[in-house]
Amino acid sequence: MLKEKKIGFIGGGNMAEAIIKGLLTGGVSSGNITVAEPVAQRKTYLSERYQISITGNNCDAALFGDIVILAVKPQTCLEALRALEKNATEGKLFISIMAGVPTTTIEAELSEKARVIRVMPNTPALVLEAASAISAGAHATAEDISLALEIFSLLGTASSVPEKLLDAVTGLSGSGPAYVFTFIEALSDAGVKNGLPRDVATRLAAQTVYGSAKMVLETGEHTALLKEKVTSPGGTTIAGLHVLEKEGFRGTVMTAVDAATSRSSELGKG
Repeated sequence: MLKEKKIGFIGGGNMAEAIIKGLLTGGVSSGNITVAEPVAQRKTYLSERYQISITGNNCDAALFGDIVILAVKPQTCLEALRALEKNATEGKLFISIMAGVPTTTIEAELSEKARVIRVMPNTPALVLEAASAISAGAHATAEDISLALEIFSLLGTASSVPEKLLDAVTGLSGSGPAYVFTFIEALSDAGVKNGLPRDVATRLAAQTVYGSAKMVLETGEHTALLKEKVTSPGGTTIAGLHVLEKEGFRGTVMTAVDAATSRSSELGKG
């Protein structure tokens, strides 16, 4: 059970903070969380804001946790893993949110039988509305997967996928917030172009995206059916949709996801 587990973080950046916020909201005691963070100002902030234990030593956090969350930058991954003492890694579940670092790389640095789960969350985790995907390493158990899903469900929604699909997850939901922000900005610009004040246009655009997404998630209806409910014969919506189709809106979005997926694969190989 998650509430009974001690959780150590290696790295105390924004995504680690989002996970901490989710854990505390989900009923995990602040006394069951320790974060290893090298920056003094950040250490003070996390300690005062969340009343959790802070250390400057990665081994201390790993020794503390039944679950160890790897939240350092991918380029410092090997250095962080190699600094861990053997007694700080045995019997632990390691959950990595390091983009592009395969579970095999982490397993090779920890031990032959290391239990590793890799997670691709996205930035809406910062407001506890993330879309996360998790992939189990070679030695992760069914209980490990359940724990990871429980943790990341506290940040929004979480799904389990084979690791080979994480590049596609990165291209879709990992990069997706940037596509959505651009769409909201475009809607807002169009509102301003047609006479709306900027603050009103942005609020209307953002709420429209939020409300539409909520309808998809809560009704379970196909997006095509939901679209039809807005589209009256000969009306305003079909006129707008015609332009989107004519300008290749769908194809452009699909090509953007393809490009981000390919780039994720390239970075992972690098």
